[in-house]
Amino acid sequence: MSLRPYAEYKDSGISWLGEIPEHWEIHPLLAMAIERSEPNSGMCERNLLSLSYGRIIRKDIEANDGLLPESFETYQIIYPGDVILRLTDLQNDKRSLRSAMALEKGIITSAYLALQPISANSKYISYLLRAYDLQKVFYSMGGGLRQSMKFSDLKRLPILSPFEEEENAIVAFLYHETAKIDTLIAEQEKLIALLAEKRQAVISHAVTKGLNPDAPMKDSGIPWLGEVPAHWKTSPLRYLAKIGNGSTPSRDNPDYWAEEGFPWLNSSVVNQEEVTESDQFVTDLALNECHLPVISPPTVLIGITGQGKTRGMATKLGFKATINQHLAYISPNIDILSEDFLLRVLESAYENLRTESDSVGSTKGAITCDQISRFQIPLPSLEEQDRIVTHLNEAIQKLEALSHDVGVAITLLKERRSALISSAVTGKIDVRNWQPEASAA
Repeated sequence: MSLRPYAEYKDSGISWLGEIPEHWEIHPLLAMAIERSEPNSGMCERNLLSLSYGRIIRKDIEANDGLLPESFETYQIIYPGDVILRLTDLQNDKRSLRSAMALEKGIITSAYLALQPISANSKYISYLLRAYDLQKVFYSMGGGLRQSMKFSDLKRLPILSPFEEEENAIVAFLYHETAKIDTLIAEQEKLIALLAEKRQAVISHAVTKGLNPDAPMKDSGIPWLGEVPAHWKTSPLRYLAKIGNGSTPSRDNPDYWAEEGFPWLNSSVVNQEEVTESDQFVTDLALNECHLPVISPPTVLIGITGQGKTRGMATKLGFKATINQHLAYISPNIDILSEDFLLRVLESAYENLRTESDSVGSTKGAITCDQISRFQIPLPSLEEQDRIVTHLNEAIQKLEALSHDVGVAITLLKERRSALISSAVTGKIDVRNWQPEASAA
């Protein structure tokens, strides 16, 4: 696809817009859109919507994160074609996509600004504000402690205004071309998911079946393991490792916390393959008074609470540290259980650990130290554990390299999508004579 620029340009007088097509006009936002501010009084609308990753999506109003039904009376009603902007927390969050167009009627938090386009194609306004969003235009406009904005702060925002037919052409072009890019992105994201599934399958097979496909098998008597090599043993973890968890010293006591001190870890560390540093530290007083364990490698840490993905995830501890109550530590007896093998076994058992913790009646969803202690794992010889770990490290490295390449491709596609939107709505390319490939003469 090759698109040329317009024949003639003029200076827009706006630094972040630069030159624009000679015949385009610039109007303030208030001439192109009005603020939509319709309260959901009496709960007349129950279709709960949310701005997420640059899209307006549905949410379950029953799963309301603790909000009572009457809380949604303070939400605002929005309609198809409204453009929603999240203009809060501008100084702290400079990465999120803050704009999207509503495709259906529903309610959304009144903290967001809802715009009803009146003198322009809604989709064009949505694309244009997305371009502004991607150029981070809003971040230099906000005021106040939270760096937030209302319509009154935004009403003079310059809006580029081509002729109506040209707006429609831009919208048609972007709808078609971004849809093609979105399809490619979706295919690449599916590939990443398949690679993650492959990774899990490779790990699970190696730590439960071994590397010899001809080895005689036996029923382990453990549902999550099934058959294992006949010469393997199985054992509850309590016979193989020391297990415990930590706590959080009171934040109200300054004598417990320090800028430098003893490393203290929270459950976010399980997103790493190995924990090599800490960004929070406690004092010796906290270690003595708050029942904090002092843990040294070789140790595996596992997330034990919450409904998010971290519950059940595991990582290696690379240095001496202590932990909070949302983590458990498993320090194996290295004479019979390799730390690296244990890590791969826990990766294989991820879903099983989560399912078992859900079945014990905890509304919060928690893996207990008692559950970990009773959890039975396969136990080949140390020599075979090392061979399995070596095999898995090589296989995982290849899969992660593929996943990285796919991730790079997704990033480039998203950058291409953003550049295309920006070029079209700011007049850097002329799409007036563009035709979809399928219908091109």
